[in-house]
Amino acid sequence: MALFTDKTVLVTGSAAGIGRATALGFAAQGANVVVSDIDQPGGEETVAMIHKADGTAMFQRADVSNVDDVAALVASAVDQYGGLDCAVNNAGIEGTIAPFTDQTEANYDAIMRVNTKGAFLCMQAEIRHMLAAGGGAIVNVSSVAGLIGFPGLSPYVASKHAIAGLTRNAALEYAKAAIRVNAVCPGGIDTRMLDSLAEQATSGAQTSQQMMDPLHPIGRIGTAVEVANLIIWLCSGQASFMVGAIIPVDGGFVAQ
Repeated sequence: MALFTDKTVLVTGSAAGIGRATALGFAAQGANVVVSDIDQPGGEETVAMIHKADGTAMFQRADVSNVDDVAALVASAVDQYGGLDCAVNNAGIEGTIAPFTDQTEANYDAIMRVNTKGAFLCMQAEIRHMLAAGGGAIVNVSSVAGLIGFPGLSPYVASKHAIAGLTRNAALEYAKAAIRVNAVCPGGIDTRMLDSLAEQATSGAQTSQQMMDPLHPIGRIGTAVEVANLIIWLCSGQASFMVGAIIPVDGGFVAQ
């Protein structure tokens, strides 16, 4: 039997990359999937891919940094499918690579608004519903940059460390209410975000794989599906004792 039959799952930032792979994976396990992103064409494409595979999904555009958008997003999930069992807060941006003293206030604010405030607002709305419903599971997508530093990416690093902190606090506050909150910390993953960082870091001289493969002990970057598999497991009943965990999925990167 599929792991998420008759369950409803919300995935933010699911127009591409890890979010899309996660949405597709949940749908394959029987979930009703609420796909959300600011990229409407990409989000609708994710929904079309789920429908093509005989899955169930809907799209709702939402800016996770806007409290009204977030409230409407969670309300739509509940109205359409009758509840919200799991949520994956994945929406995020990387911003600009620059030395600490050259980082602009605008870049800092944009990253913190989407990555940290977005996760905070989504968790608030999701937890409020899960409290009324009697429980649920939330997975936040942090990063290895939420565990260690990366020169040139100070606002991004700060935002992802903050997500780890929010995850731990929410997990402690709501564990007894049967709401499990955990986070995953991807390393180099074959996504558009990693391509953007490689372009900035090498001025196009190297691809993301050329730049990042040698940095991972496993000898390669990861795939979005490899991250999605962990997220899906954390939301399942198989991970019933996982609470407040911040888990690297990084080919050994932070073990070095």
